[in-house]
Amino acid sequence: MGAALQEAVFGAVQADVALSALVGSDIFDQLPTGKVPPLFVTLGTEAVVDRSDVDGKGAEHRFVVSVIGDACGFAKVKAAAAAVSDVLVDADLTLTRGRLVYLRFDRAVAKRDTRKNLRRVDLRFVARVEDNHS
Repeated sequence: MGAALQEAVFGAVQADVALSALVGSDIFDQLPTGKVPPLFVTLGTEAVVDRSDVDGKGAEHRFVVSVIGDACGFAKVKAAAAAVSDVLVDADLTLTRGRLVYLRFDRAVAKRDTRKNLRRVDLRFVARVEDNHS
């Protein structure tokens, strides 16, 4: 169900008007190559743990959404990170397979890369999904 969750998360982030006002269409499901935009959002790593029980199959997905910006500073990066969180926390996403039980914010880490003059906020979310595929 990881692909279904990723597709739903990406679609929700990409469709959000408030986030688009901050980053435009610069939302990617992987790090962009070549010349990167001054501020963008990308889906990051994911770890999955089995949460099946007697009622059926399920999993807990811990995934990262990153907001990365150049010399624009932390204020714009953090504003975009807040918009990502607003989109995803308690989102009612429809999956192409399975059902989203919950989606919550876990933590965020803000970093500065002085060598590349980048600011970055990595937001980690936890999603619990149940499978409806027999």
